[in-house]
Amino acid sequence: MASFTGAIQARRHPRRTTCQDGPVPSDSQQPVTAKVVVGWREWVALPQADVDWVKAKIDTGARSSSIHAFDLEAHDVDGQEWVRFSIHPWQRSDEDHVELSLPVLDRREVRSSNGLTEQRYAVAMDVRLAGRTITTVMTLSNRDEMGFRMLIGREALERGFLVDSAVSYAGGKPKRAVRRKNWGK
Repeated sequence: MASFTGAIQARRHPRRTTCQDGPVPSDSQQPVTAKVVVGWREWVALPQADVDWVKAKIDTGARSSSIHAFDLEAHDVDGQEWVRFSIHPWQRSDEDHVELSLPVLDRREVRSSNGLTEQRYAVAMDVRLAGRTITTVMTLSNRDEMGFRMLIGREALERGFLVDSAVSYAGGKPKRAVRRKNWGK
């Protein structure tokens, strides 16, 4: 957990000269990597869950990322808190639910767009967005009534993505049969 948090801290503060894991390279030492352009909504994959397609809203107004999760159950693994939960990858559908169990990074107090504050579990999840796989902190929330099962926030986007709000699905989209499944039909 400490190294994951340290990696996030180092990315948030690129001008710092040290971090928990040692010196941070100066800008001249860092490899040049182009930012990947994504639209305001994208199809993403969750490799840990063996889910190839989830429609996500790219939300620069949200600090953290969130995924629709239900049947949350905390449990202990070798003295560490874990959470068991299920996800529905398709909007407006209960089909193909996937069960996961991941270590809890922390519990966060998150204020939603409607102004209400709630405590959420935070876990590390791999997300493949526009061909790039990153590990990011994901909060678990009931997004059943929301338009998107997943929200990608700034903490994930600052890891090499640029948002073009005039574009949808810059990273590509699945075949029509998969998209129809997402419509709940």
